[in-house]
Amino acid sequence: MPVTAYDLTGRTALVTGAASGIGRATATLLAEAGAAVHCADLDERGVRATAAALTATGAIARAHHVDVTSRVQVAAVVDAAVRTTGRLDVLAAIAGVMHSAAVLETEEADLDRVWNINFKGVLHSCQEAARVMIATGTGGSIVTMASGAVDTGAPGLLSYGASKAAVIQLTKTLATEVGRHGIRVNAVAPGWIRTPMTARHTADAQQQAERPMARMSPLGRVGEAADVAQAVLHLASDAAAFTTGQILRPNGGVAMPW
Repeated sequence: MPVTAYDLTGRTALVTGAASGIGRATATLLAEAGAAVHCADLDERGVRATAAALTATGAIARAHHVDVTSRVQVAAVVDAAVRTTGRLDVLAAIAGVMHSAAVLETEEADLDRVWNINFKGVLHSCQEAARVMIATGTGGSIVTMASGAVDTGAPGLLSYGASKAAVIQLTKTLATEVGRHGIRVNAVAPGWIRTPMTARHTADAQQQAERPMARMSPLGRVGEAADVAQAVLHLASDAAAFTTGQILRPNGGVAMPW
């Protein structure tokens, strides 16, 4: 596949969760590939910093303060993105939160919060982006963010894992419904990735958390946000033109499901 398959020049991308971690790495990589990137996040200061860093390199980037649990706010961001270029080619729905609690200790309020952000927020983003892609007739690529937590049970990850499993079902179902419009829908399910979400308070605590995960990987390390961003770029680009309804797992080989 020619390198030009990863060229996104002239295309418009929307990245939710772009203030930090995987979202920021993804926005950066899509901009480097030539896309005009709309960066969205609840963290207004962080998302403005992301957009500013991109524009400082000569990229086209805008920041949007948005709560993905609000369909109205998501629709407004999608509309703003389309008004700048007349199209939306890529959605990377990355905004999400982590929550840990044993099943018997899971509180309804925590469950609702995780579900509303990790699933409904992705649903809102996918719906609004797909509607625009269909209306403009340009097709496009939607990439959702799942997790390696869907491949196995793990203590404390009921709410998080269930929300990410729902994202995978959304991804597969939407792919079957919008493919005829030239829209591809895929998910990325990372393993342990070093991000602010997985950060520990001290260096020793961070090493203790990462050491067993690194040992489980045939590559002998944990992932970086850039590793996941590369997977998103692949799915967003023409290199994945015949890929839809799939789950890409940048997990260092920790899990190898069929």
